[in-house]
Amino acid sequence: MPFFQKLSLFLGTLMLPYMLLMTGLLSFRNNIVLNGAGGSFPYPLYSKWFYEYTKIDPSVHFNYQPIGSGGGIQQLISQTIDFAGSDSPLPDTLISGKEKKIIHIPTVAGAVVIAFNLPRIPTLYLDKDILGAIFLGEISRWNDPRIAALNPNIVLPNLPIVVIHRSDGSGTTYIFTEYLSKISPRWAKTSGKGTSVYWQRGIGAKGNAGVAATLKTIPGSIGYLELAYALQNKFPMAAVKNQAGEYVLPSLQSVAQSFPTDLNRDDFRISLTDSPRAGAYPIAGLTWILLNTQTTNRTTMEYLSQFLSWALTEGQSFALPLDYAPLPFDLRQKVLTVLETLKRKNPLSKYSWEWRLFSLLSGNEKNLQHADYFKNR
Repeated sequence: MPFFQKLSLFLGTLMLPYMLLMTGLLSFRNNIVLNGAGGSFPYPLYSKWFYEYTKIDPSVHFNYQPIGSGGGIQQLISQTIDFAGSDSPLPDTLISGKEKKIIHIPTVAGAVVIAFNLPRIPTLYLDKDILGAIFLGEISRWNDPRIAALNPNIVLPNLPIVVIHRSDGSGTTYIFTEYLSKISPRWAKTSGKGTSVYWQRGIGAKGNAGVAATLKTIPGSIGYLELAYALQNKFPMAAVKNQAGEYVLPSLQSVAQSFPTDLNRDDFRISLTDSPRAGAYPIAGLTWILLNTQTTNRTTMEYLSQFLSWALTEGQSFALPLDYAPLPFDLRQKVLTVLETLKRKNPLSKYSWEWRLFSLLSGNEKNLQHADYFKNR
């Protein structure tokens, strides 16, 4: 028998008991379901993350309902779910209390797009004064001279402006109304910011998908959408004037420019709206996973911490193709440090190198490539 055949047979014999042991370890790992609810803003990315993570750890399953940030927050506070997805940060009064201490884990950033339905007009230029006036009901028709002055090369139709807004508690609404509250004193006084606010005018629709569907059916309508939904539905989008005086279209690059330069902070409730930086799109925001660290189910917290550590390293590579901006390196490192403190005993720690080998043997080399790519970024 040739030498290399003998060597392969010898190594195979050595590996057989180990593989049998690994099979036993994997089969005896208890399945766990992590229940979550909340924002539809990050749902396309979260769905991808859940699918990819179950390839790494088949014992973990996810049940996430995109019911809106407001609904997710309520369910987390009432302790009927394990985690909430939210595009709006909680105030101090809701973070701490009896049997709860909620922390914000930022995952990615995105843009809230001003989408509209005007025939043969691919782009509009809008500034803070015009946007505020439209959503306050002070400008009611598209051929208003104030809009025309910002768009001299566009023939604007004599159509009524129909505002489409969210009818459910929504983090997308929070990001948009936070921006309006910063740039319009009247809006801040009459409606303010929140997941649900008083709308001066318009038609309500449920979820980003509902707003997109309603925009499609009503000529002359205008509304706000998460960037991925706007791109998927091929909506024309407004270029919005930022603090630096630039008209900026929403994109991953202009969202990335919205991050503050100093990210050395322990409170991850960071606002990205109305950024002063050049090139920044002014209606951008973070999205967070909210965790109640006072939960009595420590195993659930350990699994969630492990998943989120993956999401902030290998998982970030899935953000760009789905039109989300990954977190800056410095911010990710700060968040990963917090997640380490939540791991009373890492449920995968004693299996970590076995899982890497298992990924190779099962054809999941892509996971390891992602790990190597993000390790030193």
